[in-house]
Amino acid sequence: MVKEIYGKKIGMTQIFDENGVAIPVTAIEAQPLTVVAKKTADKDGYNAIVVSFGEIKEKNANKPHKGVFAKAGVELQKYLREIKVENVDEYEVGSKITVDVFTAEDHVDVQGTSKGKGFQGVIKRHGQHRGPMGHGSMYHRRPGSMGSTTTPGRVFKGKKLPGHMGSQTSTILNLDVVKVDTDKNVILVKGSIPGAKKSIVRVRKSVK
Repeated sequence: MVKEIYGKKIGMTQIFDENGVAIPVTAIEAQPLTVVAKKTADKDGYNAIVVSFGEIKEKNANKPHKGVFAKAGVELQKYLREIKVENVDEYEVGSKITVDVFTAEDHVDVQGTSKGKGFQGVIKRHGQHRGPMGHGSMYHRRPGSMGSTTTPGRVFKGKKLPGHMGSQTSTILNLDVVKVDTDKNVILVKGSIPGAKKSIVRVRKSVK
């Protein structure tokens, strides 16, 4: 069984172990995934299952989205995601993948979309140092030198400059699973994860 699931970030809290030590954890609500389609190497070039999760009103779904669920003969849901697997024959359309694929001894990678910070300068965006704060310095929070003069006569690609910060796919590796509540479909992982509250995150078995 694949060890991967999608869920909604609830927020952070803390729990105490048997020695009374506080452990900071992030709670992830992971409703059961429904298998709605299978992709094979012969037809699609790779093996994967298409899963769905999340509630949606029928009036808010478009025709192509509804068609996927009509073909599978399962209940309409909001999100569709693909999970690569080695053998698609292990899964049947309509079957469920729940949080019980994880245990408290597992290590996971959590992927999400980082919080958007808007347009930011180089100090906040890249952690650069400021210049002297005296009145005559004329240089406080600016990006610094753009390079030499005639040669090369241009700004190199990748120069750290002000710009849009955040709203990027970010992955935190090797987080400990502290607790799995199968009754409430909640996973508690140690530490923080990317994204705002109620954002969708991907939890998979650690790759390292």
